[in-house]
Order: sequence, then structure tokens, then C-alpha cells
Amino acid sequence: MKKLLKILGKIVLGIVGIVLILFAIVYFTYNEPLPKGTEGAEANAMATKMLAALNHDAYQNTRYLSWTFRGNHHYVWDKDQYKVDVSWSHIKVNLNLKTPNTSTVTVDDKKITGEEQSDYIKKALAFFNNDSFWLVAPYKVFDEGVTRSIATNKSGEKGLLVTYNSGGTTPGDSYLWFLDENGRPKGYQMWVAILPIGGLYASWDHWKTTDTGIQLSELHTLLILDVKLDNIKAWN
Repeated sequence: MKKLLKILGKIVLGIVGIVLILFAIVYFTYNEPLPKGTEGAEANAMATKMLAALNHDAYQNTRYLSWTFRGNHHYVWDKDQYKVDVSWSHIKVNLNLKTPNTSTVTVDDKKITGEEQSDYIKKALAFFNNDSFWLVAPYKVFDEGVTRSIATNKSGEKGLLVTYNSGGTTPGDSYLWFLDENGRPKGYQMWVAILPIGGLYASWDHWKTTDTGIQLSELHTLLILDVKLDNIKAWN
């Protein structure tokens, strides 16, 4: 038994060592400081160009959006009423975005109350804040509490630096958007609280035009990880 434990211990140490080496390689390869941006007319013009390329008017006039995030989290969002049905596993939260404490929770179709209800509401709100950002982030560049600036990354590429100073789950997160010649996003670098490496790049690919005219990206690639959004629909 002792011999087996020693072998298992060596295997675990070996795996930890490999993980640490891989993290160090990724960190020193990709990590870069948040660039200093210049606010003003150029940044606002770049943001406006991006919105025009994606048909922002159609987004504003669309009431409902539904999608599945990475095959696990399912959403039906009523933008006008600030409500969203969030479901995963056997849990469903009818989430009120303006007053989350009034939201309702069911588990296996049984209504949940008390502390357990509050925990599920917090989890659903965190899921929504993250998963909806991967869906509609380009449309949020003029949200309240957002600053826009022009910045250049370590490689000399110029982009639109967007910082969310309030709201969401992790205020202070920044994204450096890069656009194609038509103004549509190609991807962004991220400086976010949830990641220990600054400046990681995520692509915005596989653009879909919905029935209401909104353009939404169905696939994002971050290093070797694909972030997929399926079953995207929009209607009024």
C-alpha cells in the first residue's frame, strides 16, 4: 500500500510539475500589460463603425434572444423586460435582471426558496453576465460606465480599448478590439479578473445574421479552447 501511495504521489507531482511548466510557457509567451489608451473622437468613431457594421439598430429593436452556451447553459432573454430564463442541468431560474431577489428558482420543477434560492440566483446571474457577453459584447461599447480609447498592443496593432468600470460580475475588465476593413470584430485581447494572464486573444468567428438582422458570432477560440454558442435565435 505504501509503495502504491509513493507511486501515486510521484505521478501527482509529475502532473503538477507539467501543469506549472505549461502555465509558465503560456504566461511568458502571451502575458502583456494593459496598454494605455487615448480617449476621444477617434475611439468613439471606431466604436460607432463597429456598431454600424453589426447593424446596431436591429439589435436595439430586437426584443428576444435565445442561445446555448458551450452546450450547458440555456437562455431565453427578454431584453425589453430585463428578464431572462436561465437553465442548466435540472435547474431553471426565471431571472429578473433589475431586481434579482424577485427571481424564482425551480429544481426538477419544484420551487426552491430561502438560502438555496439565493445561491441559485447568484449563480444564474454570474452565468448570464459571462455567457451573454460572449454573445453581444460588441453592442455594449456605449453602455453606461464604459470608457473607450485607442490603444496599441505589444505587437504594434492598434485597436479599440473598451473598459467596463461598473456593472457585470467583474467591473474593471478591459478588452482591446481589432476590426476588419469593414468594421466587424475579428477578436479581442482580454485583461480580466478571472484570468491570471493579461492580453490573451479570443477570436470572433462564424458570424450569423439572425432573422431580425443582428450579426452574432457563434465561435470564439482562446488558445486551444473553443467557446461555442449554439441555437442562436432572435425575434420580436
